[in-house]
Amino acid sequence: MPMKRADVVELFARLRELDPHPTTELDYSTPFELLVAVVLSAQATDVGVNKATKKLYPVANTPQAILELGEEKLKKYISTIGLFNAKAKNVIALCGILVEQHGSEVPRTREALEALPGVGRKTANVVLNTAFGEPTIAVDTHIFRVANRTGLAPGKDVRAVEDKLEKVVPDEFKLDAHHWLILHGRYVCKARRPDCPNCVIRDLCRYKDKTPAG
Repeated sequence: MPMKRADVVELFARLRELDPHPTTELDYSTPFELLVAVVLSAQATDVGVNKATKKLYPVANTPQAILELGEEKLKKYISTIGLFNAKAKNVIALCGILVEQHGSEVPRTREALEALPGVGRKTANVVLNTAFGEPTIAVDTHIFRVANRTGLAPGKDVRAVEDKLEKVVPDEFKLDAHHWLILHGRYVCKARRPDCPNCVIRDLCRYKDKTPAG
């Protein structure tokens, strides 16, 4: 059963009170560093990606520098991350496109971002939101779970959930909504055993199988 409008507003008000300025847990200092980190984070943890980029970025943190590093050397820096062979190939290819077509800058449109190798809709949304301040909502496994469990934005696939969130999330919360929902899913509304007793939105949540205290 979907949430009432007033409950949606209350949900985000509480998450905002808990964390007024949420942001990604990926380490970055430029839009390009963020883009590469998000591409590397597919089916990997932010902690694992941060360990790799902590060594990579002091050596190469621009499209040109990574192209000069080359695919084989790049692999050595990211070899601890899952699917590193395919990711290295994508990162080198996207760096080439950025240099040739975008003056080494990360494009600010969804279409141009999604045209880059290894960049899908979710990655584009993260970059648009986190690097450029667009009110986009990137739906990952955490957000998909939270949106369905709570009744906030139920949907059968990530695009359905994204479209529903675009409709139900009030404008004042849109910019930070995806960070709040990701963090809530990562640390509270966990996949195997949600921490319902310590959840600030438990009374608003429509999840029937809430976990008991203790």
